[in-house]
Amino acid sequence: MTWSIIARDPADGAIGIAVASRFFACGAAVPYVGRRSAVASQAFCNPVWGTEGRNRLEAGEEARTVLDDLVARDAGQAIRQCHMMDASGRFAAHTGSGCTDWAGHLIGDGFCVAGNMLTGSEVIEATAAAFAAHSELPFAHRLLAAMHAGEDAGGDKRGKQAAGLTIHRGQAHPWLDLRADDHGDPLTELDRLLDVAGERYLFVADEMPTAERFSGLPTRTELDTRIDSEQKRRQQAGQASRSLASDP
Repeated sequence: MTWSIIARDPADGAIGIAVASRFFACGAAVPYVGRRSAVASQAFCNPVWGTEGRNRLEAGEEARTVLDDLVARDAGQAIRQCHMMDASGRFAAHTGSGCTDWAGHLIGDGFCVAGNMLTGSEVIEATAAAFAAHSELPFAHRLLAAMHAGEDAGGDKRGKQAAGLTIHRGQAHPWLDLRADDHGDPLTELDRLLDVAGERYLFVADEMPTAERFSGLPTRTELDTRIDSEQKRRQQAGQASRSLASDP
């Protein structure tokens, strides 16, 4: 199941994984992102490839060394697929010989795409091409644009069910972590969630405490001003909220 992209934003070093599948909650099962590195463990997923792999990459090991070791130790490696990025931005990928067709991976400049149970190689090729072509987009939108291109090229040959998007900005915790776990059009649902996040959540995320700034933004005044300004901008632009939240 699944195809995914791992990438680093050249603008600020943010690390992101986007994933989609005809498999429930793939956004919970596939991505493992750290402060400096990332792992996507998929196909017949082994989560320890994700947790151990991330820990070793964060400690400074090279992606190729880590992945080769995981493959060598796992008797089920033939049905695993995994790709990863180390702290120096190097990529490595493994597609086991027993992964369901179509299965494969593609390493590009600053990103990697891998997938299995796809309609064909055009899915990861289109995902990679769209990511490379849309450097003008904000990073989160760029990742989703790439995934939409892969879906338009055929996507998961079984259909659609779930998708996820997670982005870390140099911290162990995510700056953004969105999931559609069981949805008829999960990537479009992520588009909606990202738009809703832009109303308020992303302003809060930008000012959350970090390892370097333990107190973050200690008062609300500046943050409330930014949120109010964005609300007025959206109103003036005639941009209605897409949130499904209810009022009291």
